Amino acid sequence: MATPAKRPTAASAKRKPAPESKPFLRFYHSAALRKKTLALLGTIERAPDASRHRDALADLVVELTNCGLDRYFMAPLKLAKPGFMVEQSANLGMLGAQQLMASVIRQIIGRMDGPQLLSVCGSIRQFMH
Repeated sequence: MATPAKRPTAASAKRKPAPESKPFLRFYHSAALRKKTLALLGTIERAPDASRHRDALADLVVELTNCGLDRYFMAPLKLAKPGFMVEQSANLGMLGAQQLMASVIRQIIGRMDGPQLLSVCGSIRQFMH
């Protein structure tokens, strides 16, 4: 004999469905950078005025971005051993790109309010899990 199907309760109807598993890429970074990241995120999340930490968050985002670019592009390039000139050209190009990105990141984060900064912190935490 089949058991009757359970009817959804009000509480279960309000639950969000489990998120879909989507492909992702993550990169490894140093333990020191992880510790620094977690400390700053905690400071911002507990701060009465998160906007006081805009500059520190912008600096951290720049550092994480640079680390990711190195991990995804420069490290594999070096492993491929393309030759001195190619590596030097890539280094020079990446340096220019990182400087431009850093400027844009600092300008954008420098204009964010508290809730926006907390949103950035939440996104960084999601990348870390």
